Amino acid sequence: MRRILIIFGAALICFCARAPAREIDYKSGIEPLFKKRCYACHGPAQQLSGLRLDRRDAALKGGYSGPAIVPGDAQNSRLVELIAGTGALVMPPAGPRLTAGEIELVRSWINQGARWSDEGSTAKPDIVSRRSSSHWSFQPVRKPVLPAAGGSKWPKTPIDRFILARLAQLGVEPSPPADRRTLLRRLHLDLTGLPPSFSAMNEFLGDSSPDAVARAVDQLLASPHFGEKWARHWLDLARYADSDGYEQDQVRRDAWRYREWVIQAFNSNMPFDRFTVEQVAGDLLPGAGVEQLIATGFHRNTLTSREGGVDVDQLRAEQVADRTSTTASVWLGLTMDCARCHDHKYDPISQKDYYRFYAFFNNAVEVNHPAPLAGEMGSYLRSRPEFDKRLAAIREKCNVEKLMPGWESEVRAAIQDPEAKLEWTQVADYVRVYVDHGHEIVQKPPPQRTYGEHLALLRVFLKYPGPLASEPEGKGTEFSKGFNEFEKLMLEFPPLSEVPAMARSAAPVKTHIHLRGDFRSPGIEVEAGTPEVLPDLPEGVERDRLALARWLVSGDNPLTARVFVNRVWQELFGAGIVESSDDFGTRGDAPSNPELLDWLAAEFMDSGWNVKQLIRSIVLSTTYGQSSHARADLKERDPSNRLLARQSRLRLPAELIRDSALSVSGLLNPAIGGRSVRPPMPASVLEVAYRAKWEESQGPERYRRGLYTLLQRSVPYPQLLNFDAPSSLVTCSRRMRSITPLQSLNLLNDPVFVEASQAFAARILREQNGTDEERMKYAFELALGRRPSTDELSSLVAYVRQKQLSLTEQAAAWFATASVLLNLDEFITRE
Repeated sequence: MRRILIIFGAALICFCARAPAREIDYKSGIEPLFKKRCYACHGPAQQLSGLRLDRRDAALKGGYSGPAIVPGDAQNSRLVELIAGTGALVMPPAGPRLTAGEIELVRSWINQGARWSDEGSTAKPDIVSRRSSSHWSFQPVRKPVLPAAGGSKWPKTPIDRFILARLAQLGVEPSPPADRRTLLRRLHLDLTGLPPSFSAMNEFLGDSSPDAVARAVDQLLASPHFGEKWARHWLDLARYADSDGYEQDQVRRDAWRYREWVIQAFNSNMPFDRFTVEQVAGDLLPGAGVEQLIATGFHRNTLTSREGGVDVDQLRAEQVADRTSTTASVWLGLTMDCARCHDHKYDPISQKDYYRFYAFFNNAVEVNHPAPLAGEMGSYLRSRPEFDKRLAAIREKCNVEKLMPGWESEVRAAIQDPEAKLEWTQVADYVRVYVDHGHEIVQKPPPQRTYGEHLALLRVFLKYPGPLASEPEGKGTEFSKGFNEFEKLMLEFPPLSEVPAMARSAAPVKTHIHLRGDFRSPGIEVEAGTPEVLPDLPEGVERDRLALARWLVSGDNPLTARVFVNRVWQELFGAGIVESSDDFGTRGDAPSNPELLDWLAAEFMDSGWNVKQLIRSIVLSTTYGQSSHARADLKERDPSNRLLARQSRLRLPAELIRDSALSVSGLLNPAIGGRSVRPPMPASVLEVAYRAKWEESQGPERYRRGLYTLLQRSVPYPQLLNFDAPSSLVTCSRRMRSITPLQSLNLLNDPVFVEASQAFAARILREQNGTDEERMKYAFELALGRRPSTDELSSLVAYVRQKQLSLTEQAAAWFATASVLLNLDEFITRE
């Protein structure tokens, strides 16, 4: 046969056959057979357990169960047993079996000597031909010709022409434009995440120039709050959180540095290709500085377990797998994790593809670089003498100079031979769990350790002295007391800030396919590479993360630009042109307007990956500016509003609901950036939280934007959770929007919203001294950006007067009224 391809996996064995020695047309006779028998792996050679039959040398060497064929002897060849189903395993395990004629074909090929067409080839075993696919997302991006406007004056931009052409196919007319108040509120919420101020609204309404909207858009794009709004979207993708996760869920003191970098990147309009390269491989850039190191914090958002007894090799494998699947999802829109244990069931992604991609991240390690913040060094140096004095007292009390070298020696011995002294093996586990790269650090000579590494090891020594505590030289030493004093000292004198980043492994790490996804069952070795259905890396480049990063944003990659512009569209219309923004594979949704998607992707790349220009082009379109009012004629033709004959009416994201209440009430602290804060947390949540310490922020800090709320994975902030914020355990490309009773209760009773209602009432009374009607109009405009109708005004005025009678206090009556306004559906909705 020209080629026979077999994949052996522990639970999945797929069969692919090719033509025998006699001439048979491949396209008409063989390829259809491959697709029918093995949809996941027809095409070029694949490998799982080390066995592959497309090459003689590899086949005769065999896999985990030995050679599958014996040339010249079909009767004793395991391959024949498998395809004939005479043993315990049958190939293929599901779907149509090979016919008797096809099985006989294989028998004949083996009996003839099992000749291969590539005998004598010197190609590397893991280098295979590239795969092809007819699926739309794997095709190159081609900029389509703009549709004709057809004499219509409705289109203002190329985007409108694509939308209008699609609507014309169904005979549907677009909606009229939204009124100016609605449009400005929409723009403010979409671009900065905050409602327009009273003065901003009046200024816009008073500007009758033709470019008033464009000028307002440019001001919003230049606002520092723009970066906050759009960073939130990206942080969902990056699965950002401020804690490790798992049982201990230790808070990550410097995780916020990555969030800060993302905010500044959006505000400075960093080109998306650079934005990509710095996050994926900033540490590998020539002359990489602190900012590039901070960017690689994207990969540090994985979960970390610090529990005793954890299998650190397994934890590392999980972290590498998370980085692999997250990168594929964020930039390629592919569910590559589905190929971790076996070939992808739907997309043309093999298990080998997965581990070739995995190899890029398998050669990276976590590092923490000292990176003091502005003004931090001076304070640190001033406090250092007192810190050293108290630390010396602790070291002397616990006899560190005499005892710790022996402790380290025992730990090193336990690392080398875990079975020798199990009690010390447990201590060695603590070193590995509680100190990042602890086993590497403890084996460094002390002069080569950083000061931070010294302190980290000292902390574990005091916390877990192990058998040393009961041995003669250590007996009587108050290790526990010393540890408590050390912890107190570190709280009073925090160390210099650091940057959680990534670095290249000191020694290359070999990557093997994991059989059934089990890191303990390595298969063949693979080289780093891209999925075969996509273009390969350029010839001659080193196959590292930097090459991957540059490949992600190369013109040859058909996915990255499409995926990103689709997610921007999703932010501005509620759904992407491809609704399954997390899946551009064969099981994902087809684009509602494929020509528009490709036009946007091509324009985005042609613009130099200019994010603000992309957003500006969309929000200045007539399509974006339409009214969001529901239309009866669309209920049957386009019930989900996929074709955009109107704008979408969207419930605000969780953080923006809180931000809007604080903004309207006047409580919002508009400071940009900084450490995470802890706004009031319901006591009932803390009562059931495991080991959670939630010290409420005081003063203006408690009124920071929701973006800055500390995200502790084991204790999600209730208001964010109630309004569908993601868990931060895995990447999230689109938030769901639910409607639950808890949301109403949250808006009524949460301490933050109670305070906001009180402050809003005080603001109304302070800033408007007129009648109840005048105050109500002012309050309504502050909250909703528009004037109340006659019925709305009369109902609200009647309500506040009734409350004044029952509560006998003006402030209390307006507090109740303010709460009503902040609980309106319209308040938490972007029209």
